Amino acid sequence: MEVLADLVERNRENILVRWRHQVRALPSAKDLSIPTLNDHVPALLDEISLAFRRNSDESIAEVLANGTPPEHGLQRLHNGYLIEEVVAEYNLLRGCIHDLASQHQINLQGKPFHVMNLVFDSAIGLAVQTFSINRALEVQRRREEYLSFVAHDLRTPLNAVALASKVLEATFTSALPDHRAARMIKVLQRNVQSMSALVAKVIEENDNLRTESGVKLERRDVDLWPLIESMVYDLNPVAGTGSTRLLNDVPEELVIYADADLLRRMMQNLIANAIMHTPQGEVVIGAAPTPDGGVECWVSDNGMGISKDRLDLIFEKFETETKEMGGLGLGLAIFKTFVEAHEGTLTVDSEVGRGSRFSFILPGRAQR
Repeated sequence: MEVLADLVERNRENILVRWRHQVRALPSAKDLSIPTLNDHVPALLDEISLAFRRNSDESIAEVLANGTPPEHGLQRLHNGYLIEEVVAEYNLLRGCIHDLASQHQINLQGKPFHVMNLVFDSAIGLAVQTFSINRALEVQRRREEYLSFVAHDLRTPLNAVALASKVLEATFTSALPDHRAARMIKVLQRNVQSMSALVAKVIEENDNLRTESGVKLERRDVDLWPLIESMVYDLNPVAGTGSTRLLNDVPEELVIYADADLLRRMMQNLIANAIMHTPQGEVVIGAAPTPDGGVECWVSDNGMGISKDRLDLIFEKFETETKEMGGLGLGLAIFKTFVEAHEGTLTVDSEVGRGSRFSFILPGRAQR
């Protein structure tokens, strides 16, 4: 056992070189730097040689208690490994030690075999357990985050339908002799209210909104004017009932490099927020190219405005002054999340009683 310990210690760097060469065949490992690939493996070799020297199960357990396989499992999750690859890299290292012993005519049967396998199997178990638990938590977090995003995005079209039904009720009910029309409008309103309540419940129960990179982008060149024009058309029932005008001031030829779906959500949240705070007035949606090849988009209004003491808080989730209007304070938090996912920047200028201007800049394709 002492001979094996000396052999591993003397050949530590050679083992690591051979092991890295083999591990590079794993898809997730091929592009990692040497320090990242090594991670805790050099320390694991030290643990193995120490276990050989101590030569008892009790001492091995003590060695393992001081090891770092849980941190290794978490690191491999961040490196994008599959769980099979985590197991494979440990087994490749085990094979490298077997080969080294064979080259020096050392028999790895019996106690040495038991000692080495105990170290490796325990390390694999701890690393895989950490990897699996954290991957499951990440999947759950992303599902909850996505559900919150979708639920929140449903609120605007539902509000549009609800307000449109009220307009229909006020316009046609008294003029139509058929009482079935009035009943159908009431049914529509009840179902919209039911759906809105369900959406609100989902949002309240899924409060795991975060701003880290849980958003996968699919960027392409997007014609901005028709995107905004369709949103103005869809949101006009919401704005019109409150005498708020929506104006599309985006140049017709302007193209922005972005994820089209996320861009729509970003603009929808800004416009809906502006409408809510501008019961009577004007909301202008504009955009312009920036000198460095990006595009600046903005939504300005002449509504209520935001007090200076709240400007630093408005992008926090559940921070809102409009709970009595059905707001849950997620719209601007989602907006900020998506801007950061695009590696963009955002600004807000506002004055109480005079209105607000929310803007963001997304980098162009050449800067990627």
